[in-house]
Amino acid sequence: MTMKCEYCQTEGYGDLIEETSYWMIFLAPSQRYLGTCVVALKRQCQSLSELDDSEWDDFKFLVRKMETSVNEAFNPDLYNWSCFKNAAFRDEDPNPEIHWHFLPRYQNEVEFEGLIFNDPDFGYIPQPIPRIIPRDVMDKIKLEIKKNYNK
Repeated sequence: MTMKCEYCQTEGYGDLIEETSYWMIFLAPSQRYLGTCVVALKRQCQSLSELDDSEWDDFKFLVRKMETSVNEAFNPDLYNWSCFKNAAFRDEDPNPEIHWHFLPRYQNEVEFEGLIFNDPDFGYIPQPIPRIIPRDVMDKIKLEIKKNYNK
C-alpha cells in the first residue's frame, strides 16, 4: 500500500512560496504568528536521522534565506523552528513525514494590511490556536516573503 504524503500532494499544505532542491516552503493556513510557514521535505522520510548531508545543507541555506526574508518583511524578534510529527500518530496507521514549522515570534504587536497580529505567548511555547485571515492578506504575506527570499 502506498502512503499519501500530505505535503507532496498537488495542493500541498497552504500556499507554496518557494522550493529548493530538497524542500518546499508553504505559507501556513493559520497566521496566528505573522509569517508562519511549513517547510516540507520533497521525498518521503520519517526521521531526521534519515536526512542526508545534501538535504541538511540545503535546509541550512533555506533557514538563512527564510529568516533574512521575514526579517525584511515583518521584523520579528525571534524564530521558532520545530519538527513535530505528533499528528501523524493520531491515525491508526501513522505515516509521519519530515516537515518543519517556522514561526516568527513578536514581543510587540505588529500591524500588516490593517490587521493586528499579537503574540500573547511570546517567551513561551507557541500555542496551536488557528487564525484564518482574509485571502487577500494571505496573498500579500506570501508576496512579501517571496519578494525578500529572492533578493
